[in-house]
Amino acid sequence: MTYRNPPTTPRKSATFDDYTLSEIRRAAATGIYDIRGAGAKRKLPHFDDLLFLGASISRYPLEGYRERCDTSVVLGSRHAKKPIELKIPITIAGMSFGSLSGPAKEALGRGATLSGTSTTTGDGGMTEEERGHSKQLVYQYLPSRYGMNLRDLRRADAIEVVVGQGAKPGGGGMLLGQKISDRVAEMRTLPKGIDQRSASRHPDWTGPDDLEIKILELREITDWEKPIYVKVGGARPYYDTALAVKAGADVVVVDGMQGGTAATQEVFIENVGQPTLACIRPAVQALQDLGMHRKVQLIISGGIRNGADVAKALALGVDAVSIGTAALVALGDNDPRWEAEYNELGTTAGAYDDWHEGRDPAGITTQDPDLMKRVDPVAAGRRLANYLKVMTLEAQTIARACGKNSLHNLEPEDLVALTIEAAAMAGVPLAGTNWIPGKNGF
Repeated sequence: MTYRNPPTTPRKSATFDDYTLSEIRRAAATGIYDIRGAGAKRKLPHFDDLLFLGASISRYPLEGYRERCDTSVVLGSRHAKKPIELKIPITIAGMSFGSLSGPAKEALGRGATLSGTSTTTGDGGMTEEERGHSKQLVYQYLPSRYGMNLRDLRRADAIEVVVGQGAKPGGGGMLLGQKISDRVAEMRTLPKGIDQRSASRHPDWTGPDDLEIKILELREITDWEKPIYVKVGGARPYYDTALAVKAGADVVVVDGMQGGTAATQEVFIENVGQPTLACIRPAVQALQDLGMHRKVQLIISGGIRNGADVAKALALGVDAVSIGTAALVALGDNDPRWEAEYNELGTTAGAYDDWHEGRDPAGITTQDPDLMKRVDPVAAGRRLANYLKVMTLEAQTIARACGKNSLHNLEPEDLVALTIEAAAMAGVPLAGTNWIPGKNGF
């Protein structure tokens, strides 16, 4: 009698999974690397790995319907004559006109203004729509210098010197030719329809001493009125924060690798930088070691999605957060109602693979005149304001539950971690223990 082994289910490799195999085939067929936006898609330790303890006998909770929980924050009070005063600690990150459509930039300004917060220009300069509808506008000063001029520097309410971004610390961004319209080309002094690559470093300085000179130059240009931010990608947050402070920054922005609405090589996005959660404690520690915590404000960005993320970041010592991807989704980007058109592009709603291609069906990340008409800046601005309101209410709910009458009174002892990795990164105890990995040599 012959015996046969029962059939088994074929087992696929965890290393060579379906996506990896498809990327090998795509690279072999085209000979070019893949470009996309939206930051790292790999699973990383994040705010979901932290929990708040809340109040019980040892803490006294506040009643939401009769006890105030303050949400305001002042940014840039170190040197600036006119620091930025925000009603909420949630700002809109820099996303360029060129990467985004004009109506989308206008909607960001409208939504931020309705919410009492600021928005940011991004690479490529300042549009009149954005300036006209943004009560508080931060002007990004990037290595490319695209669209940079003294008039707009002075019209801004703050200046953000961009040294690096979370999706590509140490690397430059890209804007493909199909998004270089007549207007974008004019603003950036570029030929229409030609792929554009932003520089990875500033052309006129190479280190912290030069950065100090540049910051002083910007202060002189703006009569010491505007707060000066320095933005770095989440690579070496302790040293970068310390050097930015020593160079004279009023505000330090640290962008983790879950952030990044701009386009660059996928291999870069997924393999360079650190998770947002891993960046916070070193940056806060640098400020504390210099005696500048709360004197120089810290903004964190990269993967902020809801009020719980906001509250957790603030509890770890951050002064404010910045959102990019979430803001675009609130405007209407990657909406499933455009699924059929996303499928025609070879992607799906929620994959965010289309941002750099210039054919976004939602009209957010495109320069196509017909697609842009799908964005109503007034309605989209209200959607963003609604989203920011909900985020703020969620953060307040958590703060009150922890007995805090201000979001800025949240602290690390209000948190525990669900994983050893998150406990070590955030510097808070593993849930159910008093153990903080790496503390006291353990």
